[in-house]
Amino acid sequence: MDPRTPTSADVLVIFGITGDLARKMTFRALYRMERRGLLHCPVVGVALDDWSADTLRAHARAAVEATGEPVDDAVFARLAKRLSMVSGDFADVTTYDKVALAIAGCLNPVFYLEIPPFLFGRVVDGLARAGLTGNARVVVEKPFGHDLRSARALNEQLSTHLQEWQIYRIDHFLGKEPAMDVRYIRFSNSIFEPLWNRDRIEAVQITMAENFGVEDRGHFYDPVGALRDVVQNHLLQLVGLIASEPASGGADGFRDKRVELFKAIRPADPRHYLRGQYDGYRDVRGVAPDSQTETFAAMRLHIDNWRWSGVPFFIRAGKSLPVRATEIRVIFKRPPTLPFLPRASAPNELIFRIDPAAGVDLVVQAKEPGANAARTVNLSLVFADELAEAPEPYERLLSDAMHGDSSQFIREDGVEQTWRIVQPLLENPPPVHTYHPGSWGPERVDALVAGYPSWREPWLPPPR
Repeated sequence: MDPRTPTSADVLVIFGITGDLARKMTFRALYRMERRGLLHCPVVGVALDDWSADTLRAHARAAVEATGEPVDDAVFARLAKRLSMVSGDFADVTTYDKVALAIAGCLNPVFYLEIPPFLFGRVVDGLARAGLTGNARVVVEKPFGHDLRSARALNEQLSTHLQEWQIYRIDHFLGKEPAMDVRYIRFSNSIFEPLWNRDRIEAVQITMAENFGVEDRGHFYDPVGALRDVVQNHLLQLVGLIASEPASGGADGFRDKRVELFKAIRPADPRHYLRGQYDGYRDVRGVAPDSQTETFAAMRLHIDNWRWSGVPFFIRAGKSLPVRATEIRVIFKRPPTLPFLPRASAPNELIFRIDPAAGVDLVVQAKEPGANAARTVNLSLVFADELAEAPEPYERLLSDAMHGDSSQFIREDGVEQTWRIVQPLLENPPPVHTYHPGSWGPERVDALVAGYPSWREPWLPPPR
């Protein structure tokens, strides 16, 4: 826990500012922060590329424009004035001397490491040798290891020079506004609390579907696969949001309860885990011709606590599926069969759509007009139709890091618990089954939910 009162950053230093993530996400986030009046300090880029400040500014503008974000000249001019550049090799101690000179006089730096994890320790060591880590906050990108053992080793490396309160681990799913809406909808509406338990809920389904393949990312994706890429991090964090208990305020109040929930999840059982690989994946450049990497993963998890005992949590994620959608679907138990109803009603469902077009949908049963039968009715709300423009995940998370709010970041104990949950699947992976692009994964996926509600197709926004 941070022993001090959080202070706002007086400089943001971005290692890897010439890289792909900065081009796709970071510059847009910084521009939007500038537009909203949330950016109040210099931004120093550090990279091996020998760029001038003017080159960096031109690159930043092109990057923002490439995202489709409308650029206001006056707003970008303010952002451009903040940007400067330090060029150097991360393995060279003189690079950190140049960083120290560039931020001289700044007392509360935030260092954002948009670099591969194997470089984290090297950069933090260089910053420490230059005397720059004392009051610093250090933001690091996933992956936080590739299994439980490597996650612990990475933390030991970082903790050589940093205390836990100084480390901000980004999972951009926690920065998504609709993910944060889950907590507010749960706890700001008293109608849900009496229903939020094993007596009323039959199952929970979490889906992250992508309607595209690996494309040009074969070199990155093949050593990783769906389980490591999105399940161990993003989707287990959604389980934490939907299933954890109310907590006290503050960063650790929220994170304590997520970790408590993770500790109650049994280690995943390989018998209830299905791996798939879409036809054509092995032809992607950078993918091994005999690759056994999964592009689809589905599993069943169980939580051993009073609220959730006996309620299965089904997770599926994959590439080259029919649609792009991420949702959490809470399926309630069916009502009893009653003599005045001609057939058993379908169950009620509460759906949190994370992406696209974030919203919430309550599925209820009502009378079919002109017939003695029930029909499904959707009481849906698309947030963009009712609420103001939401900040993008990186915009929100960078702003939080710069203000010392770590509530939407992951602590090391949370990282270790999510790796503990999936570790049996890494150690004893079942065979990979192929599936056709555009399908919902291998045919065997339906057997995973046998005896429970069948897989639901995601709730999608109407076509525009």
